[in-house]
Amino acid sequence: MGHIIMKWTIHSIIFLFLFIFSRAEAQDIQKWTLTDLKSAVKNADKPTVINFWATFCLPCLDEVPYFQQLVKKYESAGVKLIFVSVDPSENFPKKIQTFTVQHNFRYPVKFLDETDAKKYCPVVNKNWSGALPATLFINHKTSYYHFFEEQLTAVQLEKEIKLMIHKQ
Repeated sequence: MGHIIMKWTIHSIIFLFLFIFSRAEAQDIQKWTLTDLKSAVKNADKPTVINFWATFCLPCLDEVPYFQQLVKKYESAGVKLIFVSVDPSENFPKKIQTFTVQHNFRYPVKFLDETDAKKYCPVVNKNWSGALPATLFINHKTSYYHFFEEQLTAVQLEKEIKLMIHKQ
């Protein structure tokens, strides 16, 4: 009898897990070309944070909650966030999409369909080596453009968002 109850409990837990996991919405991840990236950087119409990451980058994953919390905090100031995956093309779309659901990405995720870092890095910053994580802060209205090729803490990120918004 105990074996049947234990088996029923395990099945119930698995069902509950699958139900909860299936409720998380997968977003449609758009494939970006180099032209799309250039356009996003050049034509950002709001204070914009572009975070470059990959599913294999643990420091990238560590930053995601900070980015989402702080951008939400400053949405009323017009701050926009775009996550750009630089994963290998075989990870698009399924692995990236599954990863973003598992890690609760709530802001737009784009997949950069360009494997040659020598082509896309200079579009973002001429000194970018291609290391991840990397983040670009843009506010064309205030001529603000700042790039980081490192993992950011919540304190660093908030400071940068404030500078991006308030630079006169």
